Amino acid sequence: MSQWLSLDTPTGRINAWRTAPPIPARGALVVVQEIFGVNEHIRQVCERFAAHGFIALAPALFDHFEHRVELDYDADGVTRGRELVEQLGFERALDDVHAAALLLESEARAGVVGYCWGGTVAFLANTRLSYPAVSYYGGRTMPFVHEQLDAPMLFHFGERDPLIPAEDVARIAEIHHQAELFRYPAGHGFNCDRRSDFDPDSARLALERTLSFFTRVLRR
Repeated sequence: MSQWLSLDTPTGRINAWRTAPPIPARGALVVVQEIFGVNEHIRQVCERFAAHGFIALAPALFDHFEHRVELDYDADGVTRGRELVEQLGFERALDDVHAAALLLESEARAGVVGYCWGGTVAFLANTRLSYPAVSYYGGRTMPFVHEQLDAPMLFHFGERDPLIPAEDVARIAEIHHQAELFRYPAGHGFNCDRRSDFDPDSARLALERTLSFFTRVLRR
């Protein structure tokens, strides 16, 4: 079952998209959006996790400013999305993620998975909130790279990503050698079938690794 619900956060109520699995939950995931909002793609990501046995909750982080923001994957969407994430800031995003995780933890142990900008939020949810996390091509992670991991961590990066230099990925791997880190023969946003860099084989393999990771670390 999928539905919008209202989520109480430290700075006000926002909406969140929730999906529930058809089987007893193997865990619960806070799904952190890209800069384009909780759009159809992010809702489908939640559906996919639910199909594999995880409760998934994607907080609509931009609801603090505009309700139901769903931006296109074009120049205008990128410009507007960047404006909104700068307005939001990482601290407020983490407050929302924490609120979502606390809600989920009444049902199952919670982890965090994020994409693009949300990938960096997922990393910070690990270092600052101690949640097991998976970061897909988190392009804004380098300013925080020296923060200590405080839970299991998995990174996914594309080898042909023009936004994340290979030397940055190597540095992340070096500093966080205890984390799992995988590289794929793909570009930025390879998990998203709305993007030109969508790579179905890489997306499939990354999902398999993500599911395996969360099944292991969220086991009670």
